[in-house]
Amino acid sequence: MKAVRELMKVFITRRIPQEGTKILSGATGVCEVSQWDSDEPVPRTELLKGVQGSHGLVCLLSDKIDVEVLDAAGPNLKVISTMSVGFDHLALDEIKKRGIRVGYTPDVLTDATAELTVALLLATARRLPEGVEEVKNGGWSSWKPLWLCGYGLSGSTVGVIGLGRIGMAIAKRLLPFGVKRLLYTGRTAKAHAAEVNGEFVPLDTLVSESDFVVVSCSLTPETQGLCDKAFFSKMKKTAVFINSSRGAVVNQEDLYEALKSGQIAAAGLDVTTPEPLPTNHPLLTLKNCVVLPHIGSATYSTRGVMSALTVQNLLGGLQGLDMPSELRL
Repeated sequence: MKAVRELMKVFITRRIPQEGTKILSGATGVCEVSQWDSDEPVPRTELLKGVQGSHGLVCLLSDKIDVEVLDAAGPNLKVISTMSVGFDHLALDEIKKRGIRVGYTPDVLTDATAELTVALLLATARRLPEGVEEVKNGGWSSWKPLWLCGYGLSGSTVGVIGLGRIGMAIAKRLLPFGVKRLLYTGRTAKAHAAEVNGEFVPLDTLVSESDFVVVSCSLTPETQGLCDKAFFSKMKKTAVFINSSRGAVVNQEDLYEALKSGQIAAAGLDVTTPEPLPTNHPLLTLKNCVVLPHIGSATYSTRGVMSALTVQNLLGGLQGLDMPSELRL
């Protein structure tokens, strides 16, 4: 009699878009799935319980996958597939040591995140949230020459910190607004910067000469807390600061002081520390600070593609096959 092959166990830490679940339901005979069936993050105790004995784990950016989780999963764990481009929530050294493969979702969210970053920049620089509020609260009286004036991109200098996939996509979208100079900084000069006439400059030069400073680097020990008091003190008083990378790149107390004192003109953030930002946080008391709830990749199509890619990575890892987007450890 033919032995029945045991299905591999998979734990999914959240509800994911149907594009991914459809692929999973078509993979009968490969795995049995258990899932934290909620739009809210899985509580730590449920994560540690759910992952026990799993061969595969699908997680999100908000799930901290550390030694404790890996130990709870045990020796069966072959693959971790994260529905994100970032991976600073994963204990990569430990994961590598255990020979676990990692899938992630780069590229597919580049356009959506770049679009959102440009929207955030424009909303912050042209004071759109303030304008909407004034219409609602009766502050809109007659036309006034300097009322709600902000800063335009035409003829400006834009500085991009981190000209990777997303940084490049942001630069390409900003250029048609009439940007005069595009500066960038990073570990090395990039050949593709020529496409946007990018000038590779030291960080100090970028910070002091830019009218708009856009942060799109990854979070590393070098970039953690990069945007601090010294950083903001070098910026122009008329400059606008935008961050759509990771919250921990910014010292938020120093940003608050810079905005409150008029050291810089305004800031727009799609990422914060922590997330969600407490509603009583000082930054939320400032009119010249626009904070969004980390929605960089939030288009229906992008999240659908991310979900599908996450599951394809998972199935590749479970079956010892190629993963469409494997993180090389």
